[in-house]
Amino acid sequence: MEHRDHNGMEVLDDATCWSLVEHSQVGRLAVSILDHPDVFPINHVVDHGSIVFRSAEGTKLAAAVLGRGVAFEVDGYDAASGEAWSVVIKGWAHEIEKLDEVLALEDLPLFPWNASPKHRWVRVEADEISGRRFRVVDTVSVDR
Repeated sequence: MEHRDHNGMEVLDDATCWSLVEHSQVGRLAVSILDHPDVFPINHVVDHGSIVFRSAEGTKLAAAVLGRGVAFEVDGYDAASGEAWSVVIKGWAHEIEKLDEVLALEDLPLFPWNASPKHRWVRVEADEISGRRFRVVDTVSVDR
């Protein structure tokens, strides 16, 4: 059930959050590398209530699967309605290494956007999901 928070923003229920994530093409993966935050844009799919993305070897992969937890964020803006939204998923990432699982993922509509090979598959399991929707203020009418 959706309700308003103390700032008047609409608090989104889990089903709405997952729907927004599912229909988004790009999100941001936040990780901690040696106690310093870093953020990586990734294209993703929702699979069985989790986020799946592809990666090459390197900092993003290592930080995601060896770190203390990750956050994944997507947002959007509808100019026609004047509404914006944001969804944050917090949880743990792990590399998918079992052959049968990798083969099943090959059927997902998830393709690297750039030419570099991304042979590794990562799943983010959600511990917590939250989302907000709000009306974007008219910057001309905002008191300064």
